Amino acid sequence: MTVSTWRDLRQWAEQRLREIEVDAPDREAFWLVERVSGYDGAELLAGEDEPSTAVAAAHLADMLDRRAAGEPLQYVLGRWSFLGIELLVDRRVLVPRPETEVVAQVAIAEATRFGARRGSGAPWTGASTSYTVADLGTGSGALALALATELPDAEVWATDVSEDALAVARANLAGAGLPATRVRLACGSWFSALPSSLRGSLRLVVSNPPYVAEAEVLDLPIEVAAWEPRAALVSGPTGLEAIEAIVSDAPGWLDPERGVLVCELAPHQAVDAHDLARDAGFAEVDVHADLAGRDRVLVARSVA
Repeated sequence: MTVSTWRDLRQWAEQRLREIEVDAPDREAFWLVERVSGYDGAELLAGEDEPSTAVAAAHLADMLDRRAAGEPLQYVLGRWSFLGIELLVDRRVLVPRPETEVVAQVAIAEATRFGARRGSGAPWTGASTSYTVADLGTGSGALALALATELPDAEVWATDVSEDALAVARANLAGAGLPATRVRLACGSWFSALPSSLRGSLRLVVSNPPYVAEAEVLDLPIEVAAWEPRAALVSGPTGLEAIEAIVSDAPGWLDPERGVLVCELAPHQAVDAHDLARDAGFAEVDVHADLAGRDRVLVARSVA
């Protein structure tokens, strides 16, 4: 296609996206052109009538072909925002979702509930910390970085069984500045990846584990089932396997006086997960809703 301005590119992209029936072709077209132009949103709006480039048009054509093949927008862009944190994302990790942003917000609120300070850390404090939290199954590092950004006194351990996922998390830490200096990465399954010295001392454990049952995979959107890492999505026959493992082991790792577990789940798992937490010995158990009003976040506290 011959184009002359960034506006031309955007309009062409929007038409292509309408043809493949994406949900929001106008927004996607803007984001794609923003990516190939190198402008941020405000700059692109101000400069839409400036000449575009052949290199940008070729890059955009490739991205549109990938989108037409069903690849998620976030992977095509190669990055996505999570609570204002710009993350590298690709097929090695799950796409960061609004539901998981709610998990992060609930976890941060729980931390402040037990007295944690919230806000930006002072540069002169470096990597100084006064308590430890853990993100189990960190993937892109989204939750770990959100905690490190909002809880300036926290040492954050981020674990994942996938070395590929940890490579993505490592790249995101490299671009995250001061908060990332307080994040430690470890490879392994759930709590087994953590140093034994942390047992009984964690103030907060947060996780977005796989919670899809094997029989539910066929019901997932094709963009999810065909592109996102299956091991990060599917827990097993019931979908509760990972949640059960985390909930049952958490009491031994949490601070018995002020520890809390915050875990993402599917809405239909809320009752079972609540019972699992009670059976594990948690003193107080709640389930919080996501932005759509669906049960989404298990909160289990060591003490009421």
